[in-house]
Amino acid sequence: MKKIFSLLLFVSLLQAATPQANVTAVFSKKVKESYRFGVTLKSDETGCDQYADWWEILNEEGHLLYRRILIHSHPDTQPFTRWGSSFEVKEDQTLYIRAHMNKLGYEGDVFKGSIIQGFKKAKEIPDFNQSIETQTPLPQGCLY
Repeated sequence: MKKIFSLLLFVSLLQAATPQANVTAVFSKKVKESYRFGVTLKSDETGCDQYADWWEILNEEGHLLYRRILIHSHPDTQPFTRWGSSFEVKEDQTLYIRAHMNKLGYEGDVFKGSIIQGFKKAKEIPDFNQSIETQTPLPQGCLY
């Protein structure tokens, strides 16, 4: 029992030490026949060396529907919200919204939901295809 507790404590400390980009809120706004999304992130940013470089929206099958590139770090403005461009999506379609840390990948809380039901922190996250991380658009660097 003591070994199990020690292992759980170690895993917990390791997760806490890993910089994360957590989705904390998702908003949607209808624009003609499309929707525009705003995503609030709280991320462990120190500058261009460690920052959230995008957030993205995937469908249940793991297809990338939209990616919002973040062109600079936000170490002094946490949490922060950024809106993306509009795109077509069904109101009842289940979506996953997650963020990406520039050097670490997908570390942090993911939101799940639909426009009709709203969005909340996902309890279970599918094992999405790793190749999504290399799909365009991709950041072209960090301004500051």
